[in-house]
Amino acid sequence: METPGSQSSLHRANLERVVRAVRSAGALTQAEIARTTGLSAATVSNIVRELRDLGTVDVRTTSAGGRRARSVSLSTDAGIVVGVDFGHSHLRVAVGNLAHQVLAEEAEPFDVDSSADQGFSRAEKLVARLLAMAGVNPDKTIGVGLGVPGPIDVETGTLGSTAILPGWRGINPREELAERLGVPVHVDNDANLGALGELVWGSGRGVRDLAYIKVASGVGAGLVIDGRIYRGPGGTAGEIGHITLDESGPVCRCGNRGCLETFTAARHVLPLLHANHGTDLTMPRVVQLAREGDPGCRRVIADVGRNVGQGVAQLCNLLNPTRVVLGGDLAEAGELALGPIRDSVSRYAIPSAARRVSLVPGALGGRAEVLGALALVLREMGDGVLLGAVNGYRQP
Repeated sequence: METPGSQSSLHRANLERVVRAVRSAGALTQAEIARTTGLSAATVSNIVRELRDLGTVDVRTTSAGGRRARSVSLSTDAGIVVGVDFGHSHLRVAVGNLAHQVLAEEAEPFDVDSSADQGFSRAEKLVARLLAMAGVNPDKTIGVGLGVPGPIDVETGTLGSTAILPGWRGINPREELAERLGVPVHVDNDANLGALGELVWGSGRGVRDLAYIKVASGVGAGLVIDGRIYRGPGGTAGEIGHITLDESGPVCRCGNRGCLETFTAARHVLPLLHANHGTDLTMPRVVQLAREGDPGCRRVIADVGRNVGQGVAQLCNLLNPTRVVLGGDLAEAGELALGPIRDSVSRYAIPSAARRVSLVPGALGGRAEVLGALALVLREMGDGVLLGAVNGYRQP
């Protein structure tokens, strides 16, 4: 038995500290591990050697700053993680390893009117197919990340009100999928997972304070503060779609008038173009037409950008993020949307906040949420899971 403060407990804590640093970054040189953990170079070297002997990490020769270095990543054989993302019209699944490598990924159309049971049955089948495609044993799966398009009640674990999957209200998605797959499931909303995906793999790399803005069928923000997702005590942090822009504006699904969502979400914006572009119009199609020069679509994209910018300006005033990443369908419009957003931020944010924030498009497109689901598992799993029951380092 380890005694608190003993050499064995301190050693165990240092092992887990190194594993945690590598797990979050994907790969680090030994010098970077030392800087991240605060451990000495000699201690890091000894721990990395021990973890390599345990089969927990892989070490390869690389270069950093023109000098030879040793890159450390979690072993590709240490386990498999799965990401599942339910969106407005798609189901996307990805399979990856603990070294942040995506082994298989696939998306298929998804009917928003499907029941939760139908949705989880399809997810279960797609997970099984991708594990087979990746050539890995399902028993090596150590966790699943699940993304859903709505807030999760932190007390009950149920999906709250959502206009995207109305038949799922009151469902506990974590329990449902965990029972089907037989492994731990970690669940979060799509905006938070988009933020995680961009933080680990995309436009947020190297930044510890950012906001990920997703504009699609709804409007939400994933908030990263000091490198961690901020959810708030009730799990609803980042619901910027319900910032009031006009108290006399359209009635929102939340019961208020003039929310940001009523001026920017697809279901409110598309009808503006139906008279000239038909009723089968989609936001991706609007973006495409805008990029091709259609004046009506360009005007709508610009108006949406200016309204989103007001919400971003309020975030800048409150949280002062280093970077704002634009995701969802609107991100594909590039500067047609980013320019008006910047204009609003410059107008409505306090100058010091506006000067310090960089506004960029997401790098991952529609993959941001499912990759964020993989990152969620990598961040939430216990470090003892990776150390295993080797040499007495047994998970409590």
